[in-house]
Amino acid sequence: MNLLILSCTDPVITPSAYTTSDAVISSESVFIVELSLTCANGAQSVTLYADVNGRQFPVTRGQDVGKYQVSWSLPHKQATSGSYQVKFFDEESYSALRKAQRNNEDINAIQPLFSVNIDHRGAWNGPWVSTEVVAALIGILVYYLAFSAKSTIQA
Repeated sequence: MNLLILSCTDPVITPSAYTTSDAVISSESVFIVELSLTCANGAQSVTLYADVNGRQFPVTRGQDVGKYQVSWSLPHKQATSGSYQVKFFDEESYSALRKAQRNNEDINAIQPLFSVNIDHRGAWNGPWVSTEVVAALIGILVYYLAFSAKSTIQA
């Protein structure tokens, strides 16, 4: 009796995603996609791989059956705002994808098991003028006003 079912048929997914929104506190933009996967044929612990803009990443399985996560990072300048399509492949379709890449064939002909679109709003780089500069300018302005008022009173 073979209990190991390698391929997933008619996948049903429930995705969630996180992307970095603040460039001030991080050096790169991070993307995390978590999902729950249920297969119509009951396949469990399916090995998955992700492809984002031609870069492949392994997908980790969570402790719970059917839970998966993939993450990657990009420098803030390369992580432009917009929608990112994450294509998920099982072992068979991933092998076909890698073979097509090696042979310089059209990789778009390889159909993923499923895909997820995530929206990245871009990372906030902080205010145009730092708070230290604003505080220094206010201090100089207060000193100037106080010195001018003192000169006017003494005259």
